Amino acid sequence: MELFHKVSDRCNQLTAAAYSTSFYSAIRLLHPDLRPAICNIYGFVRFADEIVDTFHDYKRAELLARFKDDTYRAIEEGISLNPILHGFQRTVRQYQIDLDLVAAFFRSMEADIDPQQHDCASYEQYIYGSAEVVGLMCLYVFCNGNSELYKKLEAPARSLGAAFQKVNFLRDMNADYTQLNRRYFPEVDFNNFTPRMKQEIEADIAHDLQLAYVGILRLPVKARFGVYVAYKYYNSLFSKIRKTKPAIILTRRIRIPNYRKALIVMRAGVKNRLNLI
Repeated sequence: MELFHKVSDRCNQLTAAAYSTSFYSAIRLLHPDLRPAICNIYGFVRFADEIVDTFHDYKRAELLARFKDDTYRAIEEGISLNPILHGFQRTVRQYQIDLDLVAAFFRSMEADIDPQQHDCASYEQYIYGSAEVVGLMCLYVFCNGNSELYKKLEAPARSLGAAFQKVNFLRDMNADYTQLNRRYFPEVDFNNFTPRMKQEIEADIAHDLQLAYVGILRLPVKARFGVYVAYKYYNSLFSKIRKTKPAIILTRRIRIPNYRKALIVMRAGVKNRLNLI
């Protein structure tokens, strides 16, 4: 079984490395004890996301329902022949991750099957299930059974997940709206996306990032540097988006070049060595 566990963890690690160089580089900056579990969470989330975002030539609702059933079965039985799910269920069981978080995640994924114009309530529910719960799953790993610390960091972890997702929405607005017919931000006219609308969204993200940063400083040492680098990646992307006109946001995806990412890691490393994080 130990070999199967290692193979499953390796599959999730390869998934993280292939799908997101930014997140994977941040994961590699976590303590080695934490990396497999965070990769297992990432692999699970990524595969569900791929079903709803990419597999348009297949019956996505059926695929997602099957993946959901297989997830709960894996958690209940403690094994799955799907290595992605096997790694995830081991992480859920080892760190006793609340299954309500898994349920909320699937509700948001199901909402993406049939796109809708969100109102404020459905938008907040979607953000919680698609992003905040992922941050909370990771927080279970970082706290490693320390329930008191988890409670103290729960709100900042949610804010960090929300900020990441909202930045993604701005970054991917062109693809989400024109290709996937998704309109996440409530009360936003995508045919007339004005600077004022963009600024209101950005103010909300800035608030989330501010709350998240306070929590990052209180994370256990094993997790702090990696999470801080991920935060800095997104803060850099957010800064670039803020300088970009609304019309450009609707026509192309904003990116951070690799040299800039390397510079972020280098500067964060200096701050970490000087105990400034």
